[in-house]
Amino acid sequence: MTDTILYTVITLTSVGVIAATILYILTLYFKVYENPLIGEVDEVLPGANCAGCGSPGCRPFAEKLVNSDDISDLFCPVGGNDVMAQVAKILGKEVAEKDPEVAVLLCQGSCEVRPKTNFYDGPSSCSIESMIYGGDTGCQYGCLGGGECVDACTFDAMYMDEKTGLPVVIDDKCTGCNACVTACPRELLELRPKQKRDLKVYVGCKNLEKGGVAKKSCNVACIGCSKCIDACSKDAITVEDNLAYIDAALCTLCRKCIPVCPTDSIIEENFPKPVDKEKARAKAKEKAKAKKEAEKKAKEAAKEKVAVAVAVKEEQKKE
Repeated sequence: MTDTILYTVITLTSVGVIAATILYILTLYFKVYENPLIGEVDEVLPGANCAGCGSPGCRPFAEKLVNSDDISDLFCPVGGNDVMAQVAKILGKEVAEKDPEVAVLLCQGSCEVRPKTNFYDGPSSCSIESMIYGGDTGCQYGCLGGGECVDACTFDAMYMDEKTGLPVVIDDKCTGCNACVTACPRELLELRPKQKRDLKVYVGCKNLEKGGVAKKSCNVACIGCSKCIDACSKDAITVEDNLAYIDAALCTLCRKCIPVCPTDSIIEENFPKPVDKEKARAKAKEKAKAKKEAEKKAKEAAKEKVAVAVAVKEEQKKE
């Protein structure tokens, strides 16, 4: 009995030692070398795994940073310039500094300004609705209100406003990770640079219909009238496919475009004193009226000058 137990223990121990030896040899044979810098870079990254950098997570992004010769076009929006500076120090590579960005909603189609024309009874999903359904209003370009962008945000930087039915971005919490932008099937969210005090001026509309049709479906739709272009002296505004767009890189935040917009489709955010649109429009009308009167007087003066010249010539002929 004792010999049997002894033989069993010896046999099992031998099998264990042999198996461990084989596993050790196989481990050495199939060992994959990993650059220790990957771990160092991964520790510096915020660990949000938001995919805002273009990689599926922070670990793959760390591998990409270590294995790339040029990382000037790689950036972590959550960590920002501070984190990228630490990465550059670890890797001894140069990184480009970027201005922080924040998401904005290019739609003002709340329940008040965009009346419903039908009723939808189906899955509450923006992606599904956008494929099978144009929306419960006359605007097929506006926000569907399903909140997929809010669900995609891992930083609690968005919420759905019950009154308007639209998502709201909390600037202080937004990291510019691009998750909400990717989640929106109608491309209504856009990343724009964070200016001083988070000041922003942009067109809150994506409707590509002609003016009359767009205005009928939404009271604050852009009608492509180009009045904002005439007001902008920096060539920051363009109109394409009946829709105005303000280039954040060229915009100086002068807000001259806001009072001239007949539908109030241009949004200004975080300014201490909003533009008094009625006062600005009245002033613009007075200026236009004065300009017309000046042109009229100039024409009358030119006519008088011509008449005098003709009269002088006739007198000379008589003499």
